[in-house]
Amino acid sequence: MPPDTKPMQTLSPLITRRRARVSSNHPLPLALLHGFLKEKDIPLNMEPYTKEPVTLIEEVFPQDTNSYNTLFGGRLLSLMDKAGGIACAKFAHREFVTISIDTLKFIAPAHQGDLLEVTGQVVFTSFHTACTKVTAFTLNKSDWKKKKICEGYFFFVAIDSMMRPIPIPQFVVENDEEQIEYDAALAIRQHMLDSKE
Repeated sequence: MPPDTKPMQTLSPLITRRRARVSSNHPLPLALLHGFLKEKDIPLNMEPYTKEPVTLIEEVFPQDTNSYNTLFGGRLLSLMDKAGGIACAKFAHREFVTISIDTLKFIAPAHQGDLLEVTGQVVFTSFHTACTKVTAFTLNKSDWKKKKICEGYFFFVAIDSMMRPIPIPQFVVENDEEQIEYDAALAIRQHMLDSKE
């Protein structure tokens, strides 16, 4: 256990059995990665380290653009994935890997010379997974006006050094705005799980 990891209660036999399933050599089903378990039966006392968002700022360079002088969508997606993953790591002090991206909306292009401001914030958690809402903006260096160009929900699973899913602190809703985002992420997650059945 890393030195900065908060302690948790002794694992019950129920969790031990579940961990035995997770540590098998077989591919993990999406439902298990999303922590679709009876979390109410699992005693956890871990708390998030912070709910503060993570913001990355980068400039759009010539190698990042297509023949129309606009940013490649894949380049933007990579930055958004990075911001979401760092937000999860900051929230839980765990290592995370991306398991799904949903409701990604490309709203407007970014052009060469623009600054990109990409913000990720954890909005939902389950037993092993965290969801971040990631929003990307452009900043024009001539007037510093901000314009939203993309947003989406990124789901990550926490893993240990053996690539096995591990428990994470749980997100606690504290206001109406957080409740709206939590409900949206929950609906997306449920839809993904239903589509795999």
